[in-house]
Amino acid sequence: MVRVLVTAILIMISFLLQTTAFKMLALADVVPNLLLIVTAAAGYMRGRVEALLVGFTCGLLVDCMYGDVIGLYALLFLTVGYLSGYAHMIYFKDDYTLPIFLIGASDLLYNIFYYIISFLLRNRLNFLFYLRRIILPELVYTLLVALVFYKLLHSINGLLERFEQREG
Repeated sequence: MVRVLVTAILIMISFLLQTTAFKMLALADVVPNLLLIVTAAAGYMRGRVEALLVGFTCGLLVDCMYGDVIGLYALLFLTVGYLSGYAHMIYFKDDYTLPIFLIGASDLLYNIFYYIISFLLRNRLNFLFYLRRIILPELVYTLLVALVFYKLLHSINGLLERFEQREG
């Protein structure tokens, strides 16, 4: 129960930071995707099922606030969370390289899926423009923020695991 509450608080704080503070700190008109960092980190540290639930919750939150169609972002985050959950099998507590790589791959996959659903199906075929103006700047910015934010998430996960071991 404590983990669910802490995860919900992390999702809300990440959403608020992404939509307020980082909007003011936008570089090249993009903001880092903190909800994607939370989703990929949940997949890496906790597995597919928890990442699927975290991704669905993050996506539903974005859908309710900004989406034209309810479910698009939920599907994207859910998919990214589930796929990143496969990396849980090779989870090492002291490794920071693999999760950062995983977050970068998740952001790239998320943006490519978003391009396909939102632009390609509407016959907007200028992928190189979208890659250069949106995908790559967001990828770099998300990775820079992930270097700090993942360490915080990793520390919180360690505290929760110690708490769960004492309780159980």
